[in-house]
Formats: sequence, structure tokens, C-alpha cells
Amino acid sequence: MEIYKRIIEIIDANLIFCLIPIILTLIFVELIFKNRFETRKTLNLIRWTIIIYTLVTFALYLIGMAMNPDEYAFINRATGPYAWAYWIMFLGALILPLTLFIKKLASKFWYVALVAFGMKSGMYFERFVIIVTSFHRDYLPNNGNTELDNRNVELIDLFSFGIGMISLQGVIITILTLGIFEIIKRKKTVHNTV
Repeated sequence: MEIYKRIIEIIDANLIFCLIPIILTLIFVELIFKNRFETRKTLNLIRWTIIIYTLVTFALYLIGMAMNPDEYAFINRATGPYAWAYWIMFLGALILPLTLFIKKLASKFWYVALVAFGMKSGMYFERFVIIVTSFHRDYLPNNGNTELDNRNVELIDLFSFGIGMISLQGVIITILTLGIFEIIKRKKTVHNTV
């Protein structure tokens, strides 16, 4: 089970967290180069990636919950004081991606971006809470030094660096995917003319 969790973490870090920059880059390419590149095919690939990722992670979640229920505190989270937030995140990660089976919804760039955001809304909320609480640590003594201010600046730099890296990775993945589809299209064109 640990191997599967590690594989999901690698896929998360290298692909799933980059979905929003990937989709935004696709929107930009579609606006600039009207129907020049295979943006619809790339969006369809992203759609199926999201669906398969959702099904695999949910299956692993169910297996993990059945094998080790203490590690997966589903009942406590689903009925506790923040149950509403947990259910929003849970449904956003499970039900929203499955709506991509509907082709009409899945062909809209902004809807797929909304689904990508909903999938990882818990992670975005967690990072937001970490940043906000680091700014509002009034309970710590300052002792006349600026160590606390320096930590906040370092946190902002780290956060902006992380967003920049995820965005750059998303742009690179989009360019590579569009390039692969362009090569496939040209090979089909050459093969059909011969």
C-alpha cells in the first residue's frame, strides 16, 4: 500500500498540482492560435487523466479504509465540527471529476479548470491556512527582534517560488503535449498523402 501511496504522491506533485496552469496555458494557446494546435485533444487527455486519477485514488482510499480504519478517520471528519468543509472537499474530489464523463461539460476549458481546482481544494485550503496563521502569530513574543518578520518574508518567497515552479511545470507539460499531438497529426498527414 505504501508503494501505491508514493506513486500517487509523485503523480500529484508532477501532474495533478499542475492541472490549473496546464488548462490556463491551453486557454491562452486556443485564444492566440485559433484552431492551430490540438488543444481539444489535449483537453480530452486531461479529462481522462482526471477521471482515471479520481477512480484510482478513490479505490485506494476505500481499500485503505477497509484495511486500516484507524488511519482513515472518516467518521470523525464527516461528522465533526468542520463536517461541511470535509464534505465539500470530499465531494469536490470525488463527484466533481466524475462529471467529466459528460462530454458537453468536459469540452469546456473553464469547467475542467473548475474540476481541477475542486479536486485539490483541500490542499489549497490547507496552504491558505498555513500562510494566514504564519502572518497572525501575535501570541509569540517578538523580543524586539525581527525574526518573526523574516520568517514571514521567507514564507512568502517560498510560496511564490512554489507557485512559479508549478506554473512553469504546467506550461512545459502543455507545450510537450501539444508538440506530441502536432507530431502525430503531421505523421498522419504524411501517411495519408503517400
